[in-house]
Amino acid sequence: MRSAAVTPEGDQIRWVELPGREPTRVYLHGLGATSPAYFTSVAVDPRLSGHRSLLLDLLGHGISDRPTHFDYRLESHADAVANALTGAGVSAAELIAHSMGGSVAVVLAARHPHLVSRLVLVDANLDPIPRAPGSSGSSGIAAYSEEEFVTGGGWEEVRDRVGPHWWSTMRLAGREALHRSAFHLTRGSDPTMRELLLDLKIPRTFLLPESDGPLPGTEALREAGVSVVPIPDCGHNIMLDNPEAFVAATAVALAPRG
Repeated sequence: MRSAAVTPEGDQIRWVELPGREPTRVYLHGLGATSPAYFTSVAVDPRLSGHRSLLLDLLGHGISDRPTHFDYRLESHADAVANALTGAGVSAAELIAHSMGGSVAVVLAARHPHLVSRLVLVDANLDPIPRAPGSSGSSGIAAYSEEEFVTGGGWEEVRDRVGPHWWSTMRLAGREALHRSAFHLTRGSDPTMRELLLDLKIPRTFLLPESDGPLPGTEALREAGVSVVPIPDCGHNIMLDNPEAFVAATAVALAPRG
């Protein structure tokens, strides 16, 4: 396990690191998740292994610190990851990022372009999300006030809704971190993650479950150079549901370009 201080108060982002060649690959998880649990099996697949790889936990999640003074906006998450990568001596990394982690990765690439050379977004959030009381995802968490979620029973209600798989990693997140991250994910960035993604000039790939149907805005994304790749036989957690197809598509996305 490695770590770097990422805030003026000294809060630490931590990651599991696999040795290898450059460019470095950085894996970012989604809301209430942790990168080692979601990405280790695919990161060590022979088609993706051999590069220096950081399986990094966002601030407030997993093995990273859970500061209550941090605002957990997408921009703040991105800046914290930038500080971690700088502390690790990383530049021009290839980012493989799931769900909320994909949103953070897009903002990171826009705010700190020297740190990111490619993006593989895994069913990432590109647009603001309506808040929906009773939902188990970010829209349901964000429907609570912070007080309702942290001390008013909302945390327990979400625990009972999300099921044991997601809860196994969600329970590691700080309550304030989880609520604020969900709230700011539903609000999105300004410009939106989609707008930022369209403007980036680096190679970009977006993986989504085939069963979800066409990704909204696919034509504009492809016109901007984004490869949109439907993956069969999976849900939102593509790397867990269909690791074979995930690895194959990601290896293509990260293949050297002549």
